[in-house]
Amino acid sequence: MSQLPARRREVRVAGTVLLPCVPASVAVARQRLAAELTAAGIFDGVVVDTVLVVSELLSNAIRHARPLPGSNLRLAWELNDGVVEIAVSDGGAATRPMTVQATVSSLGGRGLDIVDYLARSWGVRTDDTGLTVWAVMAGPEDPDPRFAAPVRGPGRRKRAPGR
Repeated sequence: MSQLPARRREVRVAGTVLLPCVPASVAVARQRLAAELTAAGIFDGVVVDTVLVVSELLSNAIRHARPLPGSNLRLAWELNDGVVEIAVSDGGAATRPMTVQATVSSLGGRGLDIVDYLARSWGVRTDDTGLTVWAVMAGPEDPDPRFAAPVRGPGRRKRAPGR
């Protein structure tokens, strides 16, 4: 997946799926990704965090962006060097994805804060077809025990700008 951080030379692609740009696709993506990660031996905590991040990224793409040609969104994931890398690609939008300070009474606006909290790192890439928001999640062989711990907290990884 060329949209993900270019820090590795050999990558085993675990999966790519095109999804209709409709809210029902979020549940389909969650189920498929959870099944694939579980079958690959990824432990429950990482699966739960990863499917939550995918839900947020897909929901943002459905709500705020144009679909890719064919009215689809693309979800891709890789298991690589002890981490799970995920990417959601869409046709782009009028604004660039970024975190916002949601008020206590806001009904939305917290999705990328959730991504920022759960992911080791995340960011945004653009190309000729649109925009990709990617995230790197802890994986089964993550060498840093902080990423596998059940208690999470701010400041455990680098912050990246994005949606």
